Amino acid sequence: MRKTIHLLLLLLTVTTLSSCFYRGTHKPLIGGIREYKEAPLHADDRPSAQPADDPSFTRNCYDDDDLPPSADPSPSADEPLSAYDDEADPETSPATSLPAADRDARLEIPVLKINLSEQILHRKGYTTSYNADHRIPNWTAWHLLGSHVTGPYKRKGISYREDEEVPLPRATTFDYQQSGYDRGHMCPSGDNKWDAQAQQDCFLLTNMCPQNHNLNGGDWNELEMKCRKWAEHYGDIYIVCGPILYRQKHKTIGRSRIVVPEAFYKVVLRLSPQPAAIGFIYKNEDGNRPMGDYINTVRQVERITGIDFFPQLPDELENRVEKQASLDDWR
Repeated sequence: MRKTIHLLLLLLTVTTLSSCFYRGTHKPLIGGIREYKEAPLHADDRPSAQPADDPSFTRNCYDDDDLPPSADPSPSADEPLSAYDDEADPETSPATSLPAADRDARLEIPVLKINLSEQILHRKGYTTSYNADHRIPNWTAWHLLGSHVTGPYKRKGISYREDEEVPLPRATTFDYQQSGYDRGHMCPSGDNKWDAQAQQDCFLLTNMCPQNHNLNGGDWNELEMKCRKWAEHYGDIYIVCGPILYRQKHKTIGRSRIVVPEAFYKVVLRLSPQPAAIGFIYKNEDGNRPMGDYINTVRQVERITGIDFFPQLPDELENRVEKQASLDDWR
């Protein structure tokens, strides 16, 4: 009798296992023998009817805001090929197809999106948004031509000086003495060799922030030199840089109580041969790291600073270039 029962149980087990594998499951049978049923596909899980070789297929798998900085999605069918194609016709590429008004506009001038003290100062080689509350710039912007990085007008013999166009209290040379911080240029002297007045202007203290000495002479200087090489290689670039204040209370120096930034940003735009933009953020501290460690998208820098960069660009072009950042796109 026992043998008969064991035989019947063995036959039942074999039959059930055969049925399970026939239905296509290799799922372990845990806690006894049970029937495997495939879960129905949710609408969002169903394979797309879009062919895998469609160039926009990969891009449609992601939300643009979630793309990593190094992402380089292929162009979709509704995007101009010239924005990506190295062989694009220069007469029709985005760099030259901007409306005349946009080409003539000051593309480097950003817009504050947060409530900050602001006085716009127009100089020969740059424009500054000066913050009288902090005694430093909110931003400094300039259009750097390849021809600007060489010239007879050097910094030798030029003194740092107080900017009398801004109200008191304002930065003086005495504020920086024995402060432990450099007078860090926002628009650097090396970008103003092309004109005597431009070179003089860049030594106004409204173009300065208290900057860590190691940063000023090290990684920040390396980025300044790289920008000059880019200007020579591409013909021209647009640059905006300035301080980042992310703490509730900020360190100050001198009797004028000049605010010491916690970090600095720089964003760079080029229009040819293909439009591209890249952002950088450096903490105001010692460091010696590869340039790639400081890279952010322009969109990320905008979120941190509350500044809208390159607002004169057509919206579609601005949105595209500000969401991507890779040193591989810059020679």
